[in-house]
Amino acid sequence: MRGTLVLVLAGSLGIAASGCDKKSDDPRSSSAPAASAVAAGVRAVPITVDNKGFTPSSIDVKKGEKVQLLFTRTSDETCAKEVVFPEISLKKELPLNKAVALDVPTDAPRTLTFQCGMGMYKSKVVIN
Repeated sequence: MRGTLVLVLAGSLGIAASGCDKKSDDPRSSSAPAASAVAAGVRAVPITVDNKGFTPSSIDVKKGEKVQLLFTRTSDETCAKEVVFPEISLKKELPLNKAVALDVPTDAPRTLTFQCGMGMYKSKVVIN
């Protein structure tokens, strides 16, 4: 009985420890969209949405550069279940663990803020 208990506990600890592994920051990880999903000549910018908000919090873009923001929400413990660009009246739902691609207009120098639906998490695209 004691040997069985030790094996069960050891197995449980192994499972618990594996669940605490930090996810890879590698953009080629399974939660990131395939590179082929972005058209040629378009710069893809992956953005993680989690309980800390949007990462990266600021994206620099050149005027006229074709850019596609790839939002992936990785946590269900946040109010950031959608992304809103108030200046351009754009709002998009962010399903859990699925990349959502958004093209942003880069025709003029300006700063486009984006935020969660409640405005608690904010970030920006700076077009120079």
